[in-house]
Amino acid sequence: MTNVTQPVHLNCKSIGSPASPNLIILHGLFGDLNNWRAIADRLAAHYHVHSMDLRNHGGSPHCSGMSYRELASDVAFTCHSLDIEKTFVTGHSMGGKTAMQLALSNPELVHKLAVVDIGPRRYAHHHDRIIEGLQLLSKSELQSRKDADELLKPYAPEAGIRAFLLKNLERAVDGRYTLRVNIDEIALRYEDIAEAITSDQPFENPVLFVKGAESDYLTEADRAPIASLFNASSLKTIDGASHWPHSEKPDVVYKILSDFFAADTSTSIA
Repeated sequence: MTNVTQPVHLNCKSIGSPASPNLIILHGLFGDLNNWRAIADRLAAHYHVHSMDLRNHGGSPHCSGMSYRELASDVAFTCHSLDIEKTFVTGHSMGGKTAMQLALSNPELVHKLAVVDIGPRRYAHHHDRIIEGLQLLSKSELQSRKDADELLKPYAPEAGIRAFLLKNLERAVDGRYTLRVNIDEIALRYEDIAEAITSDQPFENPVLFVKGAESDYLTEADRAPIASLFNASSLKTIDGASHWPHSEKPDVVYKILSDFFAADTSTSIA
């Protein structure tokens, strides 16, 4: 079992009125808080939205450990520092697993949970080539985004995937490009990232799973483990979407989340 490290304060962008209910958004592997910016901006009309960079991603600290208990502990620690006592939470992929662990480990913190295109089970390794490509970029002298794109192409042939990954590039003061994502730590801890979410006690509050119809991340086999961990779970499927419905069908995702979080908000969650 992985030894749990001390929690870290996550880079967070908060928008919307502090008088509104809190809503946390968690991105997926290799992403950052900007991945959900368009939807976050719209949700901020009704919620105090806190988009967070998970550890070793974006502007958050680079540190040892990538287990879901560590990732969830970071979120809870950051919530405490922001005086958030109750919140809605949504997360995509790795962020969805982190959100599940947060709800199970800190049920008093989470009012409702929306999980986008991921289940609680262990997933097989399928990012090995991307990790190799990003490690190559981290060790290369990159003078332009075009150079980075050409180096990454053999490892990620799809242009859309490369464009997403290359959002991790930032320009240093000397003009060269470096990666913000801590790819070596992610590579070292990938087994933890693939692991299943577990808990001795189920989460009692409402949980919505959102599936892209063309994605295989959520299947019929996930029903049993979901039911064992989340007593009040439901599922919405988005036609024409794959693993990134928030990018492919942002209007649909926005409406699904808005409807789900707005239903039965009589309990004070500020």
